Amino acid sequence: MPELPEVETVRRGLAPALEGQRIARAELRRDGLRWPFPPDMAAKLGGARVVQLRRRSKYLLADLDRGETLLIHLGMSGRMVVSGMAGTQMPGQFHFDHPAPEKHDHVILHMESGARITFNDPRRFGAMDLIPTALLEGHKLLAALGPEPLGNSFNRAFLAARLKGRRTAIKAALLDQRIVAGLGNIYVCEALFRARIHPARAAGRIGADRLDALVGAIRDTLRDAIAAGGSSLRDYRQADGELGYFQHAFRVYGREGDACILPQCNGIIRRMVQGGRSSYYCPRCQR
Repeated sequence: MPELPEVETVRRGLAPALEGQRIARAELRRDGLRWPFPPDMAAKLGGARVVQLRRRSKYLLADLDRGETLLIHLGMSGRMVVSGMAGTQMPGQFHFDHPAPEKHDHVILHMESGARITFNDPRRFGAMDLIPTALLEGHKLLAALGPEPLGNSFNRAFLAARLKGRRTAIKAALLDQRIVAGLGNIYVCEALFRARIHPARAAGRIGADRLDALVGAIRDTLRDAIAAGGSSLRDYRQADGELGYFQHAFRVYGREGDACILPQCNGIIRRMVQGGRSSYYCPRCQR
C-alpha cells in the first residue's frame, strides 16, 4: 500500500492539473470502489472548481469551491494518472493526447482545461468520498489520526508523551496511525535504522535523546523518499506514470542477509515478523 511519500508525490503530480481548475465532468464507470460512491457524486463534482489539493496521512483531499471535499484513498493498487498535460509546458497549459480507457479505470475527471485525471485500481481497495469540508475532521477515516510526521506538532515532547509507559514494540507504536499519521512498514524500518533503535525495543523505554534522534530520522527518511518520488515495489507509480526510485536507497528494508551499509559495522541485516509484517534491522547497530 502506498505510504506517505508515495501519496505526497502523487499530490504534487496532480496539483498542476487540479488546483484552480474546474471539473467539466466526472465519469464514474462503476458504483463504487471499496465502498459505494456517495449518491449524486458525479453530478456534484461536475462544474466544481478545485480550490486546493491537500494530503492528510495517506489520503488526498481536493477542496471544492462548493464547500465540499473529495477524499481519495489509493488503497493497495490505486493510481491517479494525469493525461493531456505536456510536461514541457507552463503549469496550467495542456494538450489533448489521452489514452483509451482501460479495464480498471473506474473514475475519470474531465477537466475544463482539457486535462484528464484517471483513477485506476485493479483490486478496488481504494476509496472516494465527498464530504462537507466543515465536517471533514470528523470523518471516520480521519477523526482518530495523529499529527503529520513532517508537521511542527510532531516532536520529541509529543512522542515521549504518547509513548510513556507503553510496553508495545516501537515498530508497532509508530505504525499506529493514532500516534503519528501516514507512516507505514517500509519507512518505519528505515527510520529506526537511521535512529539506531531496535524495532522490538519497548516504546516506553526509549530515552529523550534517542526519541529526538528518532523524530529527526523519521523526518529525514520521509523527505528523502519524497525527493526520490517514493518507492515502487509493486503497483505504485507517480501521477505521470513514472516509477519512484527510493527503493534503490533502502538501507535495511528488503536487504535480509546483506551486510550493513555502515562502515566498520560488520553486521548482517536480519528480518523478523512483527504483527504479521516483516521488520528489517541490523542487530549490531540497532539496540
